[in-house]
Amino acid sequence: MTRTGRAVRRVAPAILAGVLLAGCGGTGNEGAKTDMNMQEAAERVDALLDATLGAVAPEVQWAHDTWTSGSCTVTRRRTVTTVISEQRRGAFLGVIERFWKKSGYEITGVNKDAEMPSVFARTPDGFEFDLTIGHAGQAFFDATTPCVGKSAVAEPAARPNGPAYPYGAVPTPNVRSDFWSAATPLP
Repeated sequence: MTRTGRAVRRVAPAILAGVLLAGCGGTGNEGAKTDMNMQEAAERVDALLDATLGAVAPEVQWAHDTWTSGSCTVTRRRTVTTVISEQRRGAFLGVIERFWKKSGYEITGVNKDAEMPSVFARTPDGFEFDLTIGHAGQAFFDATTPCVGKSAVAEPAARPNGPAYPYGAVPTPNVRSDFWSAATPLP
C-alpha cells in the first residue's frame, strides 16, 4: 500500500466521525434536550413565542413569517406588523428581555445599535430566541429549537392576531398603536 493510501486509511475514520457528528452541531444547542422530535420541538417553540408575545401590553399585531427545518432543528419566525416607533423601541425590547429573564432564559447578547437593536436569549433546554427591530420599526422574532429527533414538521397552528399573510409576504409595519407607535418618549 502506498504512503498516501495509508494516510487516507488512518484519517478517514476521523473525518467520517466528524461528518456524522456535524449533523446536529453548530447551533449552540449541543447537549440540549433531545428526547423530542422536530414536530414536538416546533410545537414547544410556538408555545414559547405565544407566551413571549403575550407578555407585550398593550398587545401588538403579528403574523407568521417563513419557517424552516434543517437536519435536526426547526426555526419559526413571527413578524410584528404594529409600528414600533423609534421612541418606544427600547421599551419594547425591555419588555421582552424582562419576560425572558423572568422565564429563566439566559440573555446571550444585546445589540444596542440605534437603527437595528436586538436581544438574544436561550432557554434552559436549549431553545434560542432573538428579537430584532428592523426597517420602519418592524420587530422580528426568530426562535430555533435545539437539535432533536428527525420528523416531519407541520406549519404553525397558532393563529396570528391580525391578517394571515402568505409566508415571506408580511408587509412593513402598517398597524398603528396609540402606545407603541407614539412619537413621544415614555415619561
